[in-house]
Amino acid sequence: MKNKLKVLRAMRDWSQAELASRLDVSRQAVNAIETGKHDPSLPLAFRIARLFEMPIEEIFDDAES
Repeated sequence: MKNKLKVLRAMRDWSQAELASRLDVSRQAVNAIETGKHDPSLPLAFRIARLFEMPIEEIFDDAES
């Protein structure tokens, strides 16, 4: 799944570790999501969307549309 997580994180000048802390996940989890190696769970996707104050579909793209 494509996503804008890395760009959104960079716009706020947050490290992967800082974003991970804000989301209560590991830095490795943030890295895996950013690189497309892992898709977030639905609850985590909602936490990400709330953190960045954006709809989920503006952050994540299922690449089938």
